[in-house]
Amino acid sequence: MNVVILAAGMGKRMQSALPKVLHPLAGKSLLSHVIDTARTLSPSRLCVVYGHGGDMVPQRLESSDIAFVKQDPQLGTGHAVMQALPHLADDMPTLVLYGDVPLTKVSTLQQLLDIAEGNKLSVLTVNLDNPAGYGRIVREQGSIARIVEQKDATEAERAICEVNTGIMVAPTAKLKQWLATLSNDNAQGEYYLTDIVACAVADEVPVVSAQPEAVWETLGVNSKVQLAELERVHQRNTADAMLEQGVTLADPSRIDVRGTLTYGRDVSIDIGCIFEGTVDLGDNVTIGAHCVIRNARIADGANIKPFCHIEDAIIGAQSVIGPYARLRPGTELAEDVHVGNFVEIKNSQIAAHSKANHLAYIGDATIGSRVNIGAGTITCNYDGVNKHRTVIEDDAFIGSDTQLVAPVRVGKGATLGAGTTLTTNAPEGKLTVSRARQTTIESWKRPAKIKK
Repeated sequence: MNVVILAAGMGKRMQSALPKVLHPLAGKSLLSHVIDTARTLSPSRLCVVYGHGGDMVPQRLESSDIAFVKQDPQLGTGHAVMQALPHLADDMPTLVLYGDVPLTKVSTLQQLLDIAEGNKLSVLTVNLDNPAGYGRIVREQGSIARIVEQKDATEAERAICEVNTGIMVAPTAKLKQWLATLSNDNAQGEYYLTDIVACAVADEVPVVSAQPEAVWETLGVNSKVQLAELERVHQRNTADAMLEQGVTLADPSRIDVRGTLTYGRDVSIDIGCIFEGTVDLGDNVTIGAHCVIRNARIADGANIKPFCHIEDAIIGAQSVIGPYARLRPGTELAEDVHVGNFVEIKNSQIAAHSKANHLAYIGDATIGSRVNIGAGTITCNYDGVNKHRTVIEDDAFIGSDTQLVAPVRVGKGATLGAGTTLTTNAPEGKLTVSRARQTTIESWKRPAKIKK
């Protein structure tokens, strides 16, 4: 099977310098959605016809299995498919898709391929209450005779509610013959791909049709309004699938999955959460409201409290994070680690049963088990040029408002007194304190306010 994806449109209504097909839906471009769907069908040839935006499209989506062909000038859908013909094998059918129609199901396309049987022209149609703007499916004695574009349709033809989605499967050798006969003698002065239907009828090639399960499978994006509408359709479909698989969602209309989210049993997700990249949630994981989680693995029983930001991190089983915690790339937490409000961790490993419950920065650190990090503690890991590492061994206690000036090591079971600035290693099992001795100035008086 050949697949041709038409992605050359300008998208003026998007009001953007970015080519329409590169605008994101659920974290990846519209065109990427269509390419991924096409790949699921295992095509022998995959060709993308681009135009608007210069070489931005092939640069962003370059891949060894895709042939990119430029349409310049852009003279209609029929002309666009003509540009792809050198890349299409004659001995297999060609599926035509659109780079701005991102939500078509694989099952729908497979149905279209099945009814084509390799030698028929099959067209995906849909019935709309308001068909304005779409090409109408004109039938004679129940069979498709032609497709008439809105601007060329008669009043009677405009009353037809069955419309063309543009998605079709054609026998390739015939497709090449039909495209060679197209004319641009129409209201838009373009070469319409839909005119091949009349060619097929004239050649006595059967024209058959299929319809999708839902209209949204065929909807394209021509404006930011339509993009936002399809985003919500996609997110609601994703949420419904999660509910069917046992995930508890506080409100399925208030979750965004912008990548791949996998999950175990008895997972609960509160409102306003965003999942980006690849996120894996274990069994009995709880995600509080308004968390943003990107490229993370969260193990069984972990509790992520509201307003946490987690990126490129691993969180161990039964850990408790937040609220208002930020775990940056390179964070690896073992089981039963507690990270509280306004704690930031970056490129650090924390072993089991340790805790940093409030107002701390841990960067480029290796922390052992059962360590307590007091409030206000920071690792001073950056000297303005290079990053340095802090090591805190098992059972250490770090008092509040401590600064650990890396590279430095805190020995096993060591205690650092509150307010300590540690610049050399702290021995294990000992109390280390670095602060001025407290004094009281007996003769000091608070200044009196001068009256004006």
